[in-house]
Amino acid sequence: MQTGKQAAAKGVSPLHIENLSIVNAEGQEVLLRGVSSHGMQWFGQYVNYDVLKWLRDDWKINVFRAAMMIDEGGYHQDPRIKDKLIEAIEAAIALDLYIVVDWHNTVGDPTPTLEEEIVFFQEIMEKYKQYPNLIYEIYNEPNGQDVRWENKIRPFAEKMVQAIRKTDPDHLILVGTATWSQDVHEAADHPLEDPNVMYVAHFYAGTHGQSIRDQVAYALQKGVPVMVTEWGVSTCSGGGGVYLEETKEWLQFMEENRMSWINWNISDKQESSAALLPGASDKGGWTEAELSASGKLIREYLRTGKIC
Repeated sequence: MQTGKQAAAKGVSPLHIENLSIVNAEGQEVLLRGVSSHGMQWFGQYVNYDVLKWLRDDWKINVFRAAMMIDEGGYHQDPRIKDKLIEAIEAAIALDLYIVVDWHNTVGDPTPTLEEEIVFFQEIMEKYKQYPNLIYEIYNEPNGQDVRWENKIRPFAEKMVQAIRKTDPDHLILVGTATWSQDVHEAADHPLEDPNVMYVAHFYAGTHGQSIRDQVAYALQKGVPVMVTEWGVSTCSGGGGVYLEETKEWLQFMEENRMSWINWNISDKQESSAALLPGASDKGGWTEAELSASGKLIREYLRTGKIC
């Protein structure tokens, strides 16, 4: 499958939103295309300078998402996980990559961790706000029947954005949406006022199809910028194999709409969405024999804009 041109702009420059596009300081469109870590408490060995350099040079990524899980053995249970996040930030800065700082909470309601999160991002901003590499993803996947855009997510996001803007008026902020960041259409009906906010959509090709694309298309038609900060070739469980035709449909949709995206995930977990096979090197330099079917597909697409 042949796609449109990739981002013309190269290198790291301050980003902002114009209409539906991410643009740099020169006004050039920037398509962010890259990969995400898995939970760094489990697969942190793949979050380091050598791996990010290989992903930049061989896979041709321009963005890396550092998923700092909050529970499940993550930041709440082991605050040292933040050190791995810092390692990712500093590697990305050294390598001229954009880096998504992802508060990767899987608890449905974002409200209980609001104050903690404000303190966390304040610490990150005080150290790194002068670098244009950073992008803030303030909550991974809000979910739950009673966690909707109007009653929970928007009030939370409004407070988070206000807190961030007191220290950092410029960097992009990514705001998750309801139903595990699928219901971006709800946010489109009542978006935040900040001009440098994008709304997050997530999908897994084996689970989510045309109905989710329709919701994203609705948001775009309403003039609301959307970024896919997590997607996989598998089902939403991470398993089930590679859904090739469904993946092609999604990639074509994102190309047609000039959308930035990040694929899940760089790990050697034994699941379909993982890019690496068990035992793959934690220094990059992977051979074909170390890549999963997903890894081969994503690498090829990032390098060539095609799926063989």
